[in-house]
Formats: sequence, C-alpha cells, structure tokens
Amino acid sequence: MQITNVEAMTVDVPLADLDEHLGIGPYVTNHGRLESMERVLVRVDTDDGISGWGEMRAFLSPAATEAVIEDGVAPLIEGQSPYETERLRRQVFIEYANADLFFAAVETACWDIVGKDLGKPIYELLGGWTAPTQTSQRHREVEAGDTSASGGPVDVPVAFCLGILPPEESRAKAAEALDAGFPVLKTKAGRDWKQDVARIEAMHDEVDGQLEFRLDPNQGWTLDQAVRVAAKLEDSGIYLQYMEQPIRVDSHRSLARLRQRSRQPIAPNEDTYISHNCRDLIEAGAMDVAVLDLTPAGGIAGLRQQAAIVEDAGIPATHHCAFDLGIRTAAILHAVSGIPGFPLPPDSTYYGWEEDILADPLTIDDGALSVPDRPGLGIEVDPDAIERYRI
Repeated sequence: MQITNVEAMTVDVPLADLDEHLGIGPYVTNHGRLESMERVLVRVDTDDGISGWGEMRAFLSPAATEAVIEDGVAPLIEGQSPYETERLRRQVFIEYANADLFFAAVETACWDIVGKDLGKPIYELLGGWTAPTQTSQRHREVEAGDTSASGGPVDVPVAFCLGILPPEESRAKAAEALDAGFPVLKTKAGRDWKQDVARIEAMHDEVDGQLEFRLDPNQGWTLDQAVRVAAKLEDSGIYLQYMEQPIRVDSHRSLARLRQRSRQPIAPNEDTYISHNCRDLIEAGAMDVAVLDLTPAGGIAGLRQQAAIVEDAGIPATHHCAFDLGIRTAAILHAVSGIPGFPLPPDSTYYGWEEDILADPLTIDDGALSVPDRPGLGIEVDPDAIERYRI
C-alpha cells in the first residue's frame, strides 16, 4: 500500500452560544475572543482505495497551512507506506522550522488508514485499554470483577472548558457542567488575576466543591501574580487540579520556584510543545502535571514518546484541547485510551460546537465521550457538512 495523495481543506464552524445548554461562545481568553474556529481537515489517499483523516488548527492562515501540508509535506511522503509512521515523522524535515505540527494531521490519517486496513481501532493498535481514568466504563467493569469482556474503554471523562466570564455567569456555567456530569472544569484566565481568583471562588461555592478546577492563563501572569493567585485560592480552601502554564514559556527555573512556593500543582502546556522540554522541565523540578498535545508532538507516535518520558518520571499527563472537531477529538480519545500515562481527563470543547463535520457525531453522556470502536479512528466524515462550512 502506498500514499497517493494528500489534500487539506479548511472549515469554519460556529460555537454554540453561551445561552444554549453547554454552549461556550463567545469564548474569551487572554489572547482574544472566539465565536467560531477555523479547522484544517486533511485526507490521505492510498492506492488500495483506503483514505484516512486528520485535523489541526490553522496556523498563520488557512491558505498557508494548506500550502505547507500539500506543497511541503505531501511530496515527502507520497509513494510510501502509511504503516511507517515513525519513519515518516523523522523523514519530514524542514530546516529552520518545526514541521512536526504540520505532519501531525497527516500522521493521524495514516493511523486511520492502517486501522481500517487491519480492521482494528487505533487504541488497539497502540496497545489497548490502559485505564485512562478511574471512572471509565472498562475500569468500573474490572473493579466489579468482570474481566471477561474484551476491547477498549466505553467512555472517557473529559474536562469542561470555559472562557473568561464574570463571576456570576461563571457560577451558572459551573452548575451546568456539574449537572451534565463533568468531573472537572477548566477556565481561561490571565487578564486580571484578582478576577481569576474571584471566578474560581464563585464557581467553587456554586457547586459546593463537587467539581475540580483547572485554571489556564495562557502565560498571562507574572511570577508574583501567580504566587498571589495560588496563595489566595489556598486561603479560601480551594486546591486546583492544576494551574496550566501560569507564566511565560522557557522560564523553567521560575516555574520551579513557583512550584516550591505553592501547594497548587503546576502544569506546563505550551512549554511541552518542544519535545525536549519535557525532560528539561522534569530535571528542573518544574512540573506536577504534563499537559500534552499530539499536534506539536508530530502526531500520535510523537505523543506516545512524550507520554513515556513523563510517565517514567512519575508525572501524570492529560491532553490539551484546541477547539477540536470530531476527527481530532476521536484521535485524542484513542490516544489517551491506548497510550499509558494519561490518568487525568483530557480537555474538550466538543459539546460546544453548533455542528460537527462527522456523519455520526461522537456521543457525550454524563461528562464523558464515547471512544469509537470501529476500525481506524472509527468515524465517517460528512462531505456535505464540510461543504457547508468550508472556506
């Protein structure tokens, strides 16, 4: 089997309005405001008639992203086997640039092809169920003594993600997330550290401590502000699941000092986008949780490599969300189910779209997403939906 063609196409799908059930738009962060999100879909074709799908966000512009994939990455891999994902990842080299993030969607499509060809879901190809969360259906079955069933997990609990809102509006969304069964809520931050604290306090009060919280300022705090946020929350008796990338990247010693001064766990995210940084963060003592992402890692194989590094250090990992539609969401579900080292729920905004580009959208129930169990990614892309949102 050989790769014959790689095509990239961009869609712009609206977010469901905040007034709707589990709606999150407009989604406000330290960097801007989103009412929709451009996503680049990648299809890889083979001479056996099997095609696979990948997905990533647009970088710089949709046209630039599509051009790098079609004109840059595609010629390097066409005519070669989609089975050789590790070799292809190392082969796609662009001097002075990180080609991994552009190759990742192509690599995911290759996994999709291989799974379809073998008649196996990707999580099985990765090694099968690895207890991604304590509340997964498979874990409950095993704890109950039912080890007769084979296959992977039925569901993966995910974190509800929320943009920056006033404290009272955040209260209402926290209650909504709790009622929907989500185990943890992640909220953006970084514009005003005092308001960031007030929002967490309001939400914690609203749900009477029944939700865990993640706080993500996207590098928006200075070190002194991060110290005060951690201390104020601790004074209120609130202990976060973690503070995500509280200060700017490449400040590993400062992160380590923050970790020494705070009881709030520290979870680098953007810092992990450079692969060797995982080892550097561990050696610096700057990480309690690793927030990993398969796109900058170069795909599922690269994510597995990073997860092994942090798991060997005894550090739990979770997976980042980048406003993923069904293709990349499915890839994440397979990855955190089949790769060891992901005990914490991955972030997700999948519930927050007006529509997906899948013919049969993924199912979310009781704060968990079902892992597709059909071959490959286990999804079917809807060409009509792509045309509706294509730009």
